[in-house]
Amino acid sequence: MSDAVLNPVGLIDGGSAATAFRADAACPLAGSRIGFTGIEVIEGPRPDRSFCDRVEAARRYPDQFARLTAPRAPFAGLTLDRPRIAGVVNVTPDSFSDGGDYADPARAIDRALEQAEEGADLIDIGGESTRPGSAPTPPEAELARVLPVIEAVASKGIPVSVDTRRALVMREAIAAGASVVNDVTALTHDPDALAAVAETEAAVILMHIRGTPETMQDAPEYSLASLEVYRWLEQRVSACVAAGIPRERIAVDPGIGFGKTDIHNIEILNRAAMFHGLGCAVMFGVSRKSFIGRLAGIGNAKDRVPGTLAATAIALSRGVQLHRVHDVSAARQALAIWEALYDGV
Repeated sequence: MSDAVLNPVGLIDGGSAATAFRADAACPLAGSRIGFTGIEVIEGPRPDRSFCDRVEAARRYPDQFARLTAPRAPFAGLTLDRPRIAGVVNVTPDSFSDGGDYADPARAIDRALEQAEEGADLIDIGGESTRPGSAPTPPEAELARVLPVIEAVASKGIPVSVDTRRALVMREAIAAGASVVNDVTALTHDPDALAAVAETEAAVILMHIRGTPETMQDAPEYSLASLEVYRWLEQRVSACVAAGIPRERIAVDPGIGFGKTDIHNIEILNRAAMFHGLGCAVMFGVSRKSFIGRLAGIGNAKDRVPGTLAATAIALSRGVQLHRVHDVSAARQALAIWEALYDGV
């Protein structure tokens, strides 16, 4: 079997009558409204890159091609026939963007309910900052922060994910009503984390990180960032499947800003479509990230909404299904315009 990784190219919007792609010219990406006509083939240790059309790719790499094109099953009860928005609520004093804003659980609950009203499909609740240079939070403090919020939000029938890297917090959060575990270390930080998810019906988001939050931005290097991140996530997906977590309960997140330079982040964003080859839902979290600030010259994280929407639009154009954002109302507005291209006006 070839170890080639396929990156779809020639991406086209194909939903509306005006822009519909012909079945003989393009095929859908992960069952989405985005079509592609060609493939960038990346393989070997250097790595080597070549290009072919989608017919040749399907003949030469049938397994990889099938994973790229197959429609995705619902993730945590959310159908993936359209993009979904995960609203971020950090119940922390020190997160990079909203640290301290919702450190009080009551304020965090209000913010989560507000995000749901604004159109969030999922609320991602975290009690530990993993910004560059951050120190670990004691698990008791993390639990005290997130459990009241998870219980209150889940009791309203709103889907909740818990942003944690600790098995203890995962188990308690799932018991409190969380249906998704979002782990920035892809279940590698805690040796019991894989079992904590496998023994439940919870879905999991596997994010790539190089190093730890304390060290991840210490001169990270890659031969080709997107390929190395893909290979690492491929191993984590295989570990989850082997542990009894079916692929339809897994989403992958390349981890923009977690052990990457600005060049790495942009290259990964540009090749976002390749991650559909893992056969899972794909999440991108670009919201208010520091690479946007550096590229656009915006120091205050809360002023990076326009840059966030631009990066999110790129991810949308590559078929990414899940988008983790702080500013739900702005993202929902942008998504409404994007979806109008397909639904007609």
